[in-house]
Amino acid sequence: MAGGVIVLGAGPAGRALAHRLLAAAVPVTIVDTHPERVWQSTFACWSDELPDWLDPAAFAARLDRVGVAGTALDEVDRGYTVFDTPGLQRSLTLDGAEIVTDRVTGIDGARVHLKSGRVLTGDVVVDCRGALPHEAPRQTAYGIVVDKATAAPFLDGHDALLMDWRGGIVDRRALPSFLYVVPLGDDEYLLEETCLVGRPALGLDELKRRLDVRLGGLPTGVRRVERVAFPMTGSSPQPWREPTFRFGAAGGFKNPTTGYSVAYSLKCVDDVVDALAAGRDPMPELWPASARAVHNLRLRGLSVLLQLNPTQTIAFFEAFFAMPIESQRSYLSRRDDLTGTMVAMTRVIRSVDMRTRAVVARGAMSTPGWTGDAHREG
Repeated sequence: MAGGVIVLGAGPAGRALAHRLLAAAVPVTIVDTHPERVWQSTFACWSDELPDWLDPAAFAARLDRVGVAGTALDEVDRGYTVFDTPGLQRSLTLDGAEIVTDRVTGIDGARVHLKSGRVLTGDVVVDCRGALPHEAPRQTAYGIVVDKATAAPFLDGHDALLMDWRGGIVDRRALPSFLYVVPLGDDEYLLEETCLVGRPALGLDELKRRLDVRLGGLPTGVRRVERVAFPMTGSSPQPWREPTFRFGAAGGFKNPTTGYSVAYSLKCVDDVVDALAAGRDPMPELWPASARAVHNLRLRGLSVLLQLNPTQTIAFFEAFFAMPIESQRSYLSRRDDLTGTMVAMTRVIRSVDMRTRAVVARGAMSTPGWTGDAHREG
């Protein structure tokens, strides 16, 4: 490829794409307003979602199973990995890339216009700038990083808690929240009060207050604070129809049930690299009909979550995590498993009470009203 690939955005998806393109000897130019900014957020995923090329230095903890709690404590027998976020960033080396510190003001085919007045031209432009703020429902969380001794009483004997809804209902009119507890390595644990999804979602001050109540007072010795707020979907409801190829959270790789996108991006990045290196359009390979159908079903699943009251939300997740692991995996991790996704949704509907079942069925059949595109320069 004579002109190479211009990657917009140096977050996890953009940096991973650039890293793997460079390994395939494809010229890369990366554009970001702050390309060397150190990533702060905690990233995690199911271990079986990860590609085998990742450096072990990218991982803070790899667990065989995680705890979940609705009205009672249970366990998910599926491996879970917490990234060492700075380690992941360092491992995705960019040696040989041209790094441009600038802001994108426009994209015209394979030409990128920058705020400085510079115009870049490549063979392909890939937009990896993340899911810009838009009208989609959001996830919010307020977390503290503490030592293991402080976190231990809230783990209930598990190595990590994915969702602990106990105590997360303040009243029936307010959104519920759950406690997320994971190891970060070096004797550090994250205790995070999370609003899974809302439109609007719970504010950070309210989440901090709930965490204080849940813990019986915020502990001394907090090492740092984590604040989370992001849209639960990509910036476009149908990224395969966009004129510019979007990848990562920008391109529909965010799971609207969980908000996770990093593992999806890492898993699919070599498919993109192979296509680009061969001069093919990666879109048909990333978005076959089955993947588009699954994406649309998951958007409807997000619509379901927004319509559940707090008690129904907990019942929904109890039913979800009571399913066989294979059904959980189909819904959470397989982008193109249409049959498995439909089976999982049907299992949940059949497992909840009739009133919740009616809400779930109604939400699953409705068209979400918040799937309009975000405003994006270029």
